[in-house]
Amino acid sequence: MDSLASPTVASAAALVSLKTRARLYAQIRAFFAERNVLEVETPILSQAGNTEPNIESFSTQFSGHSDAGLAERWLRTSPEFPLKRLLAAGIGDCYELGRVFRNGEAGRRHNPEFTMLEWYRVGWDHRRLMDETCTLVKAALEQVGRQATVVQKSYRDWFVDELDLDPFAASIAELQSPLADVRIDGDALSRDDWLDLLVTHRLQPSFPHDRISLVHDFPASQCALAKIREDDPPVAERFELYLGPHELANGYHELTDAVEQRARFDRDNARRRSRGQREVPIDRWLLDALPAMPDCAGVALGIERLLMGLAGSDAIADVIAFPFDQA
Repeated sequence: MDSLASPTVASAAALVSLKTRARLYAQIRAFFAERNVLEVETPILSQAGNTEPNIESFSTQFSGHSDAGLAERWLRTSPEFPLKRLLAAGIGDCYELGRVFRNGEAGRRHNPEFTMLEWYRVGWDHRRLMDETCTLVKAALEQVGRQATVVQKSYRDWFVDELDLDPFAASIAELQSPLADVRIDGDALSRDDWLDLLVTHRLQPSFPHDRISLVHDFPASQCALAKIREDDPPVAERFELYLGPHELANGYHELTDAVEQRARFDRDNARRRSRGQREVPIDRWLLDALPAMPDCAGVALGIERLLMGLAGSDAIADVIAFPFDQA
């Protein structure tokens, strides 16, 4: 039996990818050092979780003295909240490269623990940060001798050009029509759910593998932690970057309004209740810090997704030492 086929050791593809990963980390750190962006490290365990209904956090119990704080702690799904607290404290441009955790996400393209690169640029908007994110991804591709064309579109133009649908004005029935051949239980789906299904089933899969696709200015209802620009209709100042058919990065012109952020957390938890999910403690430290946070843009990029793109692979097991079922 080939030892590399045994679950007790890493696959041959993963061993090659580990070397690529090490070079990529060095490249990322050099990229940000040249731009005077500071590398920082923030807690992995938090008193608050991620309220986003489509993301589930792991939790654990601290068994030490109660003076240390709340016993229940949440494994971070991203380093976003503590990084924003550092921005509010005046740290300036910063990034973190580290492990994050998402419960229930395991499969061909997902692993419950993975590596995220997240960075923030003070005084930038999402469009400027989108360009820098593209520059970083192009540099990573060059490391493995690859190039990619770049296509940039607004969310609205993306739908109009590819599906002849205006995502801001189309009726639910019009959004459902291109998905008629897909087996979907749509009873509890919202308008944004149908838009997301069109992205994952009709738009995203058609992206060429040698293309970086940049999509910006999303519907205001998909704002997450982004500012909303009062256009007609209003849009969320947000972007996504795709390498081939895979989403790599999600970035925002960051919201700094604590009252609005609290309302968004509360809406998330209300949606969790309606779905029968557990409510998640909100990050009050973040809400206290937001009024002091400078105007900035931030982006999170999945390292494994980037490594999959560099390797030309569709399987996350090819770019990690040991997948979840072998950890």
